[in-house]
Amino acid sequence: MLNNQQAETDDALFEDPDFAADDSALFAEHTTPLSRLVGSVTWLRPQHICKHPRLFPDKLTDAYPKQGILGDCWLLCACTMLLKSRHLLEKVMPPGPSVWGERGYCGEFQFRFWRNGRWVEVRVDDRLPCVNNTLCFSRCHSPAAFWVSLLEKAYAKLHGSYESLWAGQVCEAVVDLSGGVAERWSLKRTADTLAGKILFPKLSEAMRKRSYISCCVHSAPAATPELGEFHALSVMEWTDVKTSDGEEVQLLRIWNPWGRMSWGGAWTKSGTGWSSLDPSCSMELLGRTKEGEFWVDEKEFLQEFDELTVGYPVSEDGHLQSIYTGSFLKHSLQIGGRWVRGRSAGGCRNNSSYSSNPKFWLRVEEGGEVLLSLLQCGPWSVQRSCTPQPPGGGSTQQHPQYQAIALHLWRVDKKRFNLMRTLNSTPCASSRTHAYEREVVMNTQLTAGFYLLVPSTFLQGAEGKFLLRVHSACPTKLSEVKVSVQQDCVGGEWESVSVCGRWAAGSTAGGGRNFSSHGQNPRVPLTVTYEPGGTNIIVTLRQHSPENNLHAIGFHIYTVPDGEVDMVISSAVCPVVSCVPHSHSQEVSVQCRLPPADYTILPSTYEPEHSAEYTLTIARRIHRKVMSSQERLGQVVQEISHVSVMGL
Repeated sequence: MLNNQQAETDDALFEDPDFAADDSALFAEHTTPLSRLVGSVTWLRPQHICKHPRLFPDKLTDAYPKQGILGDCWLLCACTMLLKSRHLLEKVMPPGPSVWGERGYCGEFQFRFWRNGRWVEVRVDDRLPCVNNTLCFSRCHSPAAFWVSLLEKAYAKLHGSYESLWAGQVCEAVVDLSGGVAERWSLKRTADTLAGKILFPKLSEAMRKRSYISCCVHSAPAATPELGEFHALSVMEWTDVKTSDGEEVQLLRIWNPWGRMSWGGAWTKSGTGWSSLDPSCSMELLGRTKEGEFWVDEKEFLQEFDELTVGYPVSEDGHLQSIYTGSFLKHSLQIGGRWVRGRSAGGCRNNSSYSSNPKFWLRVEEGGEVLLSLLQCGPWSVQRSCTPQPPGGGSTQQHPQYQAIALHLWRVDKKRFNLMRTLNSTPCASSRTHAYEREVVMNTQLTAGFYLLVPSTFLQGAEGKFLLRVHSACPTKLSEVKVSVQQDCVGGEWESVSVCGRWAAGSTAGGGRNFSSHGQNPRVPLTVTYEPGGTNIIVTLRQHSPENNLHAIGFHIYTVPDGEVDMVISSAVCPVVSCVPHSHSQEVSVQCRLPPADYTILPSTYEPEHSAEYTLTIARRIHRKVMSSQERLGQVVQEISHVSVMGL
């Protein structure tokens, strides 16, 4: 209970108007166990939770996060990266504001997170959710330290609510807290060149120390069924030891955000593994473990864990360091783009429209290591699914917000460049498979020269914004391909697409152009990108009505002005092609030649208010052969995004 003097002091403190201390900040859709807290949460400032609150404790180990009842182990694992890097910590939490007990304290704290290519500022007040006067979400091991609780609140505000943090990917939080790049490696998929025993030699001893490394389980480990499913942990140390028999063993020290050991096996405190080492070595290694930490060996690690996340180290001057070579990638570029349905959302290489995807020139001035990443941009606030979808099974799960994306790279001779010939050849590098990830990454060695970069979604017509990033050890230049590229294809092939629809009386049965309701008819978009001369479009309209009850049908094709989203069609707007007069037949068709542009097709019955179903088929002449199906989505374990590391 606050006394009158405390209440008057609190009235002068900052209260965030954009993230109120009520249920609107806690819940998004009430789809997680968090919904059980409705009506039981109070919001207290740190000075009302303990006597002498501080941002950070004196001992580093007391600053480590401890997970509460919110399933955000993925965020807390990434927070340990900040404790290893002071300059990143100060980037996310700029020093300066007065804290509790200091003159000038106002109850406001500022944080910065990297989003869609830039650092954004998030300010919050210090009112924190509590149950029975105790923090109910994340906190530090020291009950008097509050940096984790405040950072968690700011990150929840960025996402729209605390509940939106219930499940997530460690790699996304690593990027948001560093502005860098993180890779995910499967430990179970044999096709992954980094899986199994090949994984360990890939990271040098120096990079094991400098990189941020996290691991996760997708199902309950045999060593500790208590962990259950979907939990992320951090790799704090990675060291080589020799047994008394001279055998080399790699040991990893793992930290559990729950703040308790929760692990069995040969290398627990009373495990049999320590008897194989020199007693002094055993005592030293066991002495390094803090609350919530335990040791595992390489064999146990590969057996019990499903996935590894490795974050590229970021130097104080903002340069990424390669996790493969240790080289500093001192040159960085980024450029944005978007996939637009009907224009630049060409889908994967299985589609003839692949060439319409956004394209970029990458010029490598000198040979060297190049790291490329393709990131889907979006607010993602209050949009993230909180329902866990376990990996496994044979079907590919589509993420509710992300598109399945990939990045392909071709080396080209710019003077003799031919787009179609290039795209039909094998890329010199690519991001494995299309995956429902926020970001896909490609690390490669490139020689000096020109390269064509094509970011794509797996599905044709899938829309979205993206950010293309290049980090390299050598000078590079990145630019969008804006000029038209000459084609040398003659003839080409035909591609057909069918759209089923319905004329409904009272809504979409607008009738022919003689009626004012004509514009109410269904509309089918058409984009023409290729005009080789002669017929390049065939449109066929078929009605699904009995032979003894056919309607008079036809259609009109209208040009859509540039930038006009909702085109108004009236009697004053003339079509460029018409299939008239309307005919009482099962099917009508028109062959025509249309210049490259956006169009809309209005199928109609002659008289309005006549209900019927129809199929409109559009055949377009294309300027390259449709490739056989070569690209497939990755395994489910790759594509499940934030739901695969949920922590309870």
